[in-house]
Amino acid sequence: MRWCVLLIAMLLVPASAARADFYIVVHASNPQRALTQKAAVDLFMGRNRAFANGDLALIFDLPRDHPRRAAFYEALTGMSVAQVNSYWSRLMFSGQSAPPQALPDEAAMLTILRRNPSALGWLSREPAEPGLRTVLVLKEAADK
Repeated sequence: MRWCVLLIAMLLVPASAARADFYIVVHASNPQRALTQKAAVDLFMGRNRAFANGDLALIFDLPRDHPRRAAFYEALTGMSVAQVNSYWSRLMFSGQSAPPQALPDEAAMLTILRRNPSALGWLSREPAEPGLRTVLVLKEAADK
């Protein structure tokens, strides 16, 4: 009987409660302790290529077709992935900047973050590795 009540309660939970967080992560030896959302936007959108202390930031992203990428950029910038892609197309066409380097998946992201103290990337789950530090947690945007 209890399991039936629990099952019904789970089915009645709104879809918005199933939202996830996004974790912006650096190597544990990186001096950057935390990022504001504005600083993260500036880094991921190419407006800034350095951490607050002036050290070069190597920004990494997941592929355009990654199932969580659209939700990440919506949570980070408030823009749709189409708007983000259009933004980068304009910057690349004008020669002003290039988007973050895309890695094939989150396993590759973890590998690069563990190996490079200058790397900055995002994950759709909190990293459990002791060699990494989360510098910003973003809540997934609610459905519109």
